[in-house]
Amino acid sequence: MKNRFALTASLLLALASAPVWAHEDHVHDHLKDHQPRHGGLMVVIGHVDWELVAKPERLVIYVSDHGQPMATAGATGKVTLLTGKDKVEATLKPTGQNALEAGGSFKLGKGTKVLATVTLPGQKPSAVRFELK
Repeated sequence: MKNRFALTASLLLALASAPVWAHEDHVHDHLKDHQPRHGGLMVVIGHVDWELVAKPERLVIYVSDHGQPMATAGATGKVTLLTGKDKVEATLKPTGQNALEAGGSFKLGKGTKVLATVTLPGQKPSAVRFELK
């Protein structure tokens, strides 16, 4: 019994003093990784970065994971704009490597709320909310 206890104690001590190796290829700078790359508004949900670039004739949402573009081919989505009492909805369609776009005539201003629902391939729908400043 004493030998079993000594063996267990030795094993636990060896494991506790073993070096912990960092996952070196996953080193990143959180502040740099979550910055807008297209001059838009950034929202981070979990590990996914959503960046909205809003213009009166088109809305583009860029999707990335810690700064790395996420493929949007096959994604679906819709966007709802709330400006005062006005409400406008539009369909988001994949464009480019990591973007979804909606075209139309959008009334934009300070305080406009943009609600996007996006389903990336193989994932559950994501709800993303932006407010223009």
